[in-house]
Parts: sequence; structure tokens; C-alpha cells
Amino acid sequence: MPKKKYLFFDIDGTLVAGGYGKGFIPDSTKEALEKLRAAGHFMCIATGRSQAMAVDYMHELGFANMVSDGGYGITIDGKLLGITPLVKEDVVALIDECEEKGFLWGLQTENSATRFVPDRRFIDFTNDVYMHAEVVEGLDPRKCDRIYKAYVACYAPDEQRLTSLKKLPWCRFHKEYIFIEPADKAFGIRQVMDHFHAAYEDAIVFGDAMNDISMFTDDGWTKVAMGNAVPEVKERADMITDDVDKDGIYHACEKLGLFLKI
Repeated sequence: MPKKKYLFFDIDGTLVAGGYGKGFIPDSTKEALEKLRAAGHFMCIATGRSQAMAVDYMHELGFANMVSDGGYGITIDGKLLGITPLVKEDVVALIDECEEKGFLWGLQTENSATRFVPDRRFIDFTNDVYMHAEVVEGLDPRKCDRIYKAYVACYAPDEQRLTSLKKLPWCRFHKEYIFIEPADKAFGIRQVMDHFHAAYEDAIVFGDAMNDISMFTDDGWTKVAMGNAVPEVKERADMITDDVDKDGIYHACEKLGLFLKI
């Protein structure tokens, strides 16, 4: 007898093909999601993006549940339950070091698609189209109620000069700057499973990138790596499916018997 499963999907490279900012959702993925929904499974996005920057994908794909902000944001039945911010003192220490060593920086202090910067230098250096930047003169992290993400403009490996990064989670998605953001998707997945009093073994996670390693853990759930996943993700996977643009999601769900109605 088929059993209800709790499915958690990364966005870029897993549900969406084509890369950041120019992605598309394969038709086979859309079909798979429709079949999973009809079968009666719980479906949830698991993304490093902020909730505000992922909510459009959530709606487009017909999801009502999401683990966002690298595991620190939880949305259930379309309602944002909350986002845990970064440790403010650690971010303040980072920005102080950036100022001392001449690194340009920005902050995300609200659930939106806007980052705040103290002047135009970060904007001019990065020429970034990932999110909107707004100049706030006198921007001071000490005066921010909460900080969800921070950004430091630099080319690799210059970030190694910032010793305060050792206390913060960070990653690089663009060559011009790094993201200081939560990177523990498993933390959010556990919260969702606990919310529904569901067994961890009934969860299945799908991912491809380095930040998905944070949900390819030993918590007892099934881990599916896309064919286009980085080697580090594949090494931790229980199953490796095809590439995202080669029906990878559909084939994995079919092999796992997830299209059978509960």
C-alpha cells in the first residue's frame, strides 16, 4: 500500500533548468508535480533563496509549502511562519572588517527582493541583476533590528582575507560577490516534519548544488541527486537520477513509485 511521503525540492538545477535568471521548468517536471499532487503527497520547496524571492516560483509550480532562506524560513499552507535571522553580532563584526579592509558590502534586512547598500560602489562593482539594490546613506548594521543575509563584493579568493567569515555561513554563486546566508536546509526540513509529527524516514529530498549538501544528511530520509548535481551531492545520495532538463524529476519519482495514489 503506497504511503504518504513528504517531498522537498530545491529550485535551481532541480526543478528549474537553464541557470540563474534564465531558467525554465521542464514539461516533464510539471507533469511529475501534477501526478505527485494527485497521488496525495506533501510537497515543499527547499531553497536558499529568501522567501520573498522564491514565492513566485512557489505559486507558479502550485506549491503551498516552502523551506526558504537556506532552511531558516518556513511557509506552511501559504503562510510564512517565520524567518530566523543571522546572528547580528557576527554580521556586525564582518561589516567592521569589510570597512577596515576596503571590501564593499550590502545587507538584506527584510523579507523582500531588495538589498541595502551604503553607497553605489557595490552596485557599480557587481553590475548585479539578481536582486534590486537600494542605497541607504549611513547604513549601519548595528541599527538593524534583524539581518537575514549579507553580501560582500570580491573576486575569489579574496574572501579568505576576512577572518570574521569563519563564524558565518557563506557561499559564492556569482564571481563578483559572496552571499552570507544560512545554509542548513535540513534544519528547516526537520521543522516541517516536526510540525506535522511525521517520521523523518517518510521524507524525500531532491537537490543538485553545494548548498543542497545541507539536506543530504543522515536524518533517515531518502536523498535524490540530479544527474547534473555536483560530485559532493552525488556522493551523499541514495539515488542519482537524470539531469533536470532530461526528465530527471519525473524519472526519479516514477522509480520511487510516487505516482501511485495513497
